[in-house]
Parts: sequence; C-alpha cells; structure tokens
Amino acid sequence: MKDEDWTILDKDAISEPKYGCPPESRSIEQLLEGGWILLDKPSGPSSHQLAAWAREMLGVEKLGHGGTLDPFANGGLLLLSGCATRLTGRILKGEKQYICVMKIPNDIKEGNLKNAISNLEGRIHNVPPKESAVKVQVRQRTIKSFNILERDERILLCEIQCEAGTYVRTLTRDLGLLLGGEVELLELRRSKSGYFSENDAITMHQLSDAIYLWKQHDEPAAMKKILQPVEKLVEGIPKIIIKDGAASALAHGAPLARPGIVGINNKVNRGDEVAIMTIKGEIVCLATMSVNGSDVPNMNGGEVARPNLVLMQTDTYPKRW
Repeated sequence: MKDEDWTILDKDAISEPKYGCPPESRSIEQLLEGGWILLDKPSGPSSHQLAAWAREMLGVEKLGHGGTLDPFANGGLLLLSGCATRLTGRILKGEKQYICVMKIPNDIKEGNLKNAISNLEGRIHNVPPKESAVKVQVRQRTIKSFNILERDERILLCEIQCEAGTYVRTLTRDLGLLLGGEVELLELRRSKSGYFSENDAITMHQLSDAIYLWKQHDEPAAMKKILQPVEKLVEGIPKIIIKDGAASALAHGAPLARPGIVGINNKVNRGDEVAIMTIKGEIVCLATMSVNGSDVPNMNGGEVARPNLVLMQTDTYPKRW
C-alpha cells in the first residue's frame, strides 16, 4: 500500500498487550484456530483424501481445502484450518495458472497449432469433463493466455493462465477438435492459485516431519514456517485499522463507526470490501464500506463499514459497550 493511500486518524491510539495477539507471536495451537498450509499435492490421491490425512495428523476438527485438484493433477492445494475455512469461497475465485504436457495428433504444422490455440484464448465455453464430479452444464470461462513453452514433435509443454473453475481437460478436448484429432493430456500441474505459488508449497512428507518434531519433540520451528496465519489470506484487500474498543463490537457483528478508526485506506469507495484489522495486525472481519474512504476523515460519527464475514472470536477483546 502506498503512503499516499493511507490516512491516520488517531496517531495516539495504542493496543493493550493483555488482549489479542500479533499473528507472528501465535502458538501452533492458536494458528490452527485460523491458519493455512500450501501443500504440493502429488498425483494419485484426491484433494479430499489429503485434507483428511492432514486433519488426522494435526489433530484438528476443522480443516478443509480450497480449489479442488482431481487425483490425476498435482500442484498447489491450500489447506484451511479453523476460521480460515470461512474464506474458502473467496480463495476459489482467484486466477489459476497450470503447466501441462499434451500429446497432439501427427503432422500438425506450427501455424495450424498456433491458430487453434489462439481460438481457445479469451472468453470461451468450458463444459466440465465426464471425469468431474460437477454437474455438466454449459458455462463460460476466460483463458487469459495459452502458451507453448516447448515442443518436441507431438509433445507440447504448455502454460495456461485462466479464470477459476476452468477445466484444462476440456481445453485439451477442444484443442483436439480444432486440430482434427485427439489431444491427450499427459500431465497437469497447478503452479499458481491467486496469490499463491508452487514455490511456497510443501510436500506431505515435509508436513509429516514438521508435525512429528512439534508433537514428539516440542520443536515448533518447522511448523511455524509451514503454518501461516489467516491474515496472510487477506493481504491484497484494502485495510482499516481499528481501536481495541471497536474489536469486540465488530466481532459480534456490529457496524464500524467513525470513532473506532485509527487509520484507513482513503482510496476505497462505498460498496468495496475491506479487511478490518486491530493495531496488533489481527483480522477482525471483512466488511463492506458504507461510505467513501476519502469522506471518513471529515466525519464526526456515523457508520463507516458493515461486517459481512467475521473471523475473530468474540471473546478476544473485552466488551466496551
């Protein structure tokens, strides 16, 4: 965030140390109440199976996954724990990037191949394949780019950037229709999902080792690197910083009033979604702006934003009303 996009409304506001906890100071148990792990899913098991194994190893009741990969595919799979599971719907909307290996028909000229691929970029129809558990229906998805990275006769290494919910199997089938022969999808890897890259993912073996060190040897360092706080899931959303006294009210679903604000992104507009944070850097909730951010400094009172998804536990900060 640029400094010119940020307005401080109360320079003297402080946060009481005995309430709440900065995300970087949380214990593993606290992180599991609202955290996430980026897993490098191998080919073979389903996303549901991996989430179930991780849930059992961690000993938590609430752990799900965001952005299902079918058993054939590998790559980044986000595991969400505790209150972080409430953000699943938003995470699923993020743009995806795939690396895939395809086998095309014999004797396809370079020009014909490039022309066929160009017809699969932009806004296209994308029907779920028969392998998918999703109900088959005609829908549209945007293919931002479809690039050939390497070609060895009939074998293509491709990179596809696309809208969430795009089926690469369907793209493969459609490419075959345009080329006049079957195109086989040999390998499929999700390399990016929203803000998350495969470079940050860990394997199930690494997760298992970290859990063992934490539980059996009381060495949480590896788990601290693997298990990220829920706040990192909202890094791309404009922020409002609030006083301790407003945190409990918002956690109970009350709207944010002007006196409770410490600082605000002045570029947000009425109707925009914002992340409401404490001075310690904790996420309280996601909220919808009731006014323009640029108007807030001139307000003496009144509603500024209304929560639409609360993430903080109601007893984190004491009631002040």
